[in-house]
Amino acid sequence: MELTCSARLLCHESGLSFLGHARKLNLAPKTRQASAATTRVYRAPSAVQQSAKKESKRARRPENVEGEFYVDHTCIDCDTCRWMAPTVFKHSNPQSAVYHQPESPEERLKALQALLSCPTSSIHTERPPKDIKQAHDSFPIPVDADEIQGVYHCGYHSESSFAASSYFITRPDGNILIDSPRYSENLAKKFEAMGGIRYMFLTHKDDIADHKRWQARFNCERILHELEVQPQTECVEIKLQGQGPWNFLGPDIDLIFTPGHTRGHVCLHYKKGNGVLFSGDHLGGDESSGLELSANMAITYNWYNVNILLESLQKLLPLEFTWLLPGHGRRRHFSSLEERDVIIKEFLARCRVLISN
Repeated sequence: MELTCSARLLCHESGLSFLGHARKLNLAPKTRQASAATTRVYRAPSAVQQSAKKESKRARRPENVEGEFYVDHTCIDCDTCRWMAPTVFKHSNPQSAVYHQPESPEERLKALQALLSCPTSSIHTERPPKDIKQAHDSFPIPVDADEIQGVYHCGYHSESSFAASSYFITRPDGNILIDSPRYSENLAKKFEAMGGIRYMFLTHKDDIADHKRWQARFNCERILHELEVQPQTECVEIKLQGQGPWNFLGPDIDLIFTPGHTRGHVCLHYKKGNGVLFSGDHLGGDESSGLELSANMAITYNWYNVNILLESLQKLLPLEFTWLLPGHGRRRHFSSLEERDVIIKEFLARCRVLISN
């Protein structure tokens, strides 16, 4: 399985360990021929050694509090569990850990949703949870059932896209899957019950995950800018050309050309209600009230051109949206367009300072 560029860099710079990329195991036991005066020594098979090492990685991290839920040593610090269940998980040394065991039914459901969404299966319970089916059935999760009806977080994040969030929109002109979650038949059955998938919009080349499996399951049309096409996406049905914007999906949706993070990155602007921007890796929130930490990330993990990224961010200011739903980073709900503009302009200023330094 090929890691995306973002996952490769994060793995290299953070010393993260991705399961599933280990060398092939030599199953034959290694032996050393002793002299006639000594006994023969048998070494543990490398498979046994690797198994023990893997088991130790799956052990409970000491940073977890006592109780049912815990995080193991394979956590890649993607932040998914911390924003999905913030009263249960926190950042600790330098991965995630349980700092508070769920007490209410709501907390427990969110913890189980985070468990199912973890891209590396690094979250566990001491015993198989009897209510795990309830958690499966809760996906996709409404982002805000009151303000933006028909917009859902898919969960089931994929390791191959370094845990990028995927979203689902239900609409009369055809449901849209935005970027790719990890394939799950449970999730597929829910999509089917909600009207299926007509389009699969891929913001850029990094977060494609299981796009082929989703297309095969629903025969949906995949959309990707031609500048983002690679061998694994050569088969997409719709390749965007030029600089847009494109509005062929209907009057409620514009596709906005936002190069910078990658050469052909595109955001989706959903104009229902107060508006939603599905921003891929172009812009995302962070744990702070502003976007300061995200500015550092935008520059550090940029695969094309930071200055072009900043130019593309200017395109967002005329758009009407108060919800920001990114692939990487935390979602943001702005109280008004004015607040949003202030924060985005501060983000731009912070990026320029970082570039100048």
